[in-house]
Amino acid sequence: MNLFENFGLDQNTITTIKNLGFTQPTEIQAKSIPFIKEGKDVMGESATGSGKTLAFGCGIVEQSIPRAGIQALILTPTRELAEQVKDSLIELSSQKRLNIIAIYGGVSINPQIHNLPRADVVVATPGRLLDHLQRKTINTSKIKMLVLDEADRMLDMGFIDDVEQIIRACPSKRQTLLFSATLSSRIKALANKYMAKPTEVSAKKQVDPSKLKQAYYDVPKNMKLSLLVHLLQDEQSGLVMVFCNTRRTTEFVVKNLKANQIDAIPIHGGLPQNKRSRTMGLFNQAKVGVLVCTDVAARGLHVDNVSHIYNYEIPKDPKDYVHRIGRTARAGEKGQVINLLCEYDYDNFSRLQNEYRDFSIEKVEKPYLKRVFTVKVDDRKRPQGRVWGQQLPRRGRFAHRRN
Repeated sequence: MNLFENFGLDQNTITTIKNLGFTQPTEIQAKSIPFIKEGKDVMGESATGSGKTLAFGCGIVEQSIPRAGIQALILTPTRELAEQVKDSLIELSSQKRLNIIAIYGGVSINPQIHNLPRADVVVATPGRLLDHLQRKTINTSKIKMLVLDEADRMLDMGFIDDVEQIIRACPSKRQTLLFSATLSSRIKALANKYMAKPTEVSAKKQVDPSKLKQAYYDVPKNMKLSLLVHLLQDEQSGLVMVFCNTRRTTEFVVKNLKANQIDAIPIHGGLPQNKRSRTMGLFNQAKVGVLVCTDVAARGLHVDNVSHIYNYEIPKDPKDYVHRIGRTARAGEKGQVINLLCEYDYDNFSRLQNEYRDFSIEKVEKPYLKRVFTVKVDDRKRPQGRVWGQQLPRRGRFAHRRN
């Protein structure tokens, strides 16, 4: 029996869910879908990857009518998440053929202006949607459902004023759904201001602590790269994500991994959207095994089979660390988190340990390391090579593939 049948969803939705291979709802789906079906405002505490898109997507698909104007609006913090949510909703609405589009910055606005009049559902980042509102190229008068996805991330990114302005542009008589990894006082204040007696639901974290091992190395700053190369060249398991705090460090790490025969690609907010989308496609399809990224990739993006998370730098905000490690040890799989510390990371690491005292992060002794070939990234981003030592041979599953 498909347990989604217990929620009173219509037969077309049930058929689509079956075709997508879902038979048992996640915790956030089981707790939120009944209230969403009843038309109530819902405030959900739910981690990335917990299945909330399907939860609010069921309500959107069942309430929306093709070619009747924009009836549902979903706000997301990043372009990647907007595209991911759009694709998921298109799959979920296959029986109904709704016109679902994503709008975000970093790409031309003209195709969006052309497509908006025919849209039934819009998934958007706040900045670009506000741009459309100011241009009067979007009609929000028929919106029946408003979804704030990853609300805490939108607030962290400074979108609060944009979000409030967008909310006020929607009809006051609507259903509002808010999903957030944490229901902080700021989130609850936003909910109390714009939601009608919201029902609060909460799901447990998707990461299984018993299957997640966390460790750290303490090394001099000038040995971090050598250690990362050493560990990656011996790595034989699934996909790897390497997190950095800045775009510049991300580019530095990628260039140097490539110089040492590690097949790696970068993703950060400074890349054009088409390149970011292409990068995520390559990584999701396991055509490249190492993704080096800023926190733009820690939230919202769906990536399966990530076995290892490397923190090349420890984030300043401990919550960002939690979101990073949430990319692995999911759906019953094992995962490993490896933190590379130097003196510049001590303050951030202490802050993390103080806030999450239940985390068991074991210190590991540094192996013998050879200094590796390094590439200096200057301000004009032109590589300048310098040989520190013997270049390591190709080995391990992340070595460059031969053509």
